[in-house]
Amino acid sequence: MRSVRPRRAAAGWLLLLVPPFYVDAFWLQTGLFAMAAVIAAIGLNLLVGTAGQLSLGHAFFLAVGAYGYTWLADTPDATGTHPLSGLSLPPAVAFVAAVLLAGATGAAFSPISGRLRGMYLGVATLALVFLGQHVLLNATSVTGGFNGRVVPPMSLAGFTFDDGTPLAVLGVPFGGLERLWYFGLALVLAAWVAARNLQGGRPGRALGALRDSEVAAAVMGVPAARLRAAAFTVSSMYAGAGGALLALAFQRIVPDHFSLALSMDYLAMIVIGGLGSIGGAAAGAVFVTALPQILGRYADQLPLVVAPGSTQPGLGGGEAARYLYGAALVLILLFSSDGLAGLRARALPNPWRRRAGATAHPPVSAGQDPADGETLKERTS
Repeated sequence: MRSVRPRRAAAGWLLLLVPPFYVDAFWLQTGLFAMAAVIAAIGLNLLVGTAGQLSLGHAFFLAVGAYGYTWLADTPDATGTHPLSGLSLPPAVAFVAAVLLAGATGAAFSPISGRLRGMYLGVATLALVFLGQHVLLNATSVTGGFNGRVVPPMSLAGFTFDDGTPLAVLGVPFGGLERLWYFGLALVLAAWVAARNLQGGRPGRALGALRDSEVAAAVMGVPAARLRAAAFTVSSMYAGAGGALLALAFQRIVPDHFSLALSMDYLAMIVIGGLGSIGGAAAGAVFVTALPQILGRYADQLPLVVAPGSTQPGLGGGEAARYLYGAALVLILLFSSDGLAGLRARALPNPWRRRAGATAHPPVSAGQDPADGETLKERTS
């Protein structure tokens, strides 16, 4: 019984190795968008679900990761109207540096994130999104301004994740998306394992105590301000990794990708998935990310949904998706406040809990001796 769950998880991860051999570019890119969202959503869930802090600025840290990787890995270009700068670092080094840059940006915000909580922190982080949009539109030498800039491909140990060099695996051509799929899968696995270890260790228990009662946590010696700042920094690093992977999947990034709507999407992901649950955050991220892509793909086969750019009356894929997961949010809050993770737990109860319940002693009725089931009245008579 104890090995059923790890085997099931291993089978699921092995199944995720198969899609590049069978699905087309649309599904691979949609999967990569979902992987980037899973990484960033896990980070936000550590902050909101585990630490009990509210952040509306997650899109800002995604932008730091995306543009940080692009600027660090790209070469300077002075041929255009707006010259672009770059550091020409190896892409793998640039990716790690972009994650660290996002973490450093979150740490720079720690004097605020360590002292504010709840709605006050939410309003403070909301300012980051507007500040980020202003910087992205005006720092043209770094961001490319309104038109954005092309993202350099990932390269690791001489192996490039693009369509430049032909590659075939088991007779299947492997282009940039196929190669990037496994890079994204490795990042998701690393993010998942790190989050599980953090939640199950002393920092996770301290954050949970701080979330439940700051007074009780202070009595136990938990440094509230320092721990909140650390949680915000770790969440920012997760967002930076998700943003860098998102940039690689998009291949070109523009400021509109990182608006306030993206922060709202991430809050929807973790609420739909279940606050505090890593698996729930992943499920919510896949749902919110893939839904508009699928609706846009099959718009001509769905009622009230029109294809992008169509002049017909109806909803675009993105608009229809927002209505649907808005309705999902309402249903979750009304009927299952613990989200998809709670629904799964109730649908698939723990076998050890079920066995423990079956072997437990029956309840003792009033006036009954628990040792042999004989009533006290019968023993004394």
